Order: sequence, then C-alpha cells, then structure tokens
Amino acid sequence: QVHLVESGGGLVQAGDSLRLACAASGRAFSNYDMGWFRQAPGKEREFVAVIKSSGSRTYYADSVKGRFTISGDNAKNTVFLQMNSLKPEDSAVYYCAARVRPAVRYSEERAYDYWGQGTQVTVSS
Repeated sequence: QVHLVESGGGLVQAGDSLRLACAASGRAFSNYDMGWFRQAPGKEREFVAVIKSSGSRTYYADSVKGRFTISGDNAKNTVFLQMNSLKPEDSAVYYCAARVRPAVRYSEERAYDYWGQGTQVTVSS
C-alpha cells in the first residue's frame, strides 16, 4: 500500500508560479514511476507529467511543456511539480499517483494504482 498526500495548491494570478508536493508513505518511493494528473470541473482527469522511478527521465503533456517541471527527492520520499507561467486553463484539482503498470502508457490514468486526495490550483486572469 502507498499513501500519497498532495500540498502546495492555492489561488494565484496568471503568470505566477506554484510548487506542488506529493509526500509518499508505505512502499519505497523509488520503486514507482510518479505522475501528476489534473481534473477541472466537468472534464476528465488528464495527464500532466511523469518522472521515471530512476529519476532520470520525465515526460509532459503538450499543454505544460516548457512551463512545468516534475522532480523527485528520494531522501524525503516526495515528488514535486514546479508550475511556472500559470494560465487560467491550468486551474484544476491536481493529483499525484504511483504507476504500477509499465505496460500501460504513462499518460493513461489506469496505469496508476495509488492516488492522493488532490490539491486545488486556481489561476485567475
């Protein structure tokens, strides 16, 4: 079992930055690819970013490339999502997740078995 707790969300203006954190407990953090997803009202949950368990490879949704950076700190068992140049369309509940099905594409929700409770990010114009 893996428990994930997100933090760092809030209300900011367009162009501002936020850093989200996901603290993991249970299984070793380094055993899993860790991803970030987001869900806006009335929309399906969508992939944002993932970092491989090795910590050396990252992948991003086209909508956030060049603005968001995912990173991990194995010593603290924490994954981060640095969000820069935020846009109103980035507003959503952000979730971190642990991937356990490497055969399923990293951008698909069903590749991940463990999820946090989410943290709200709101970006005003």
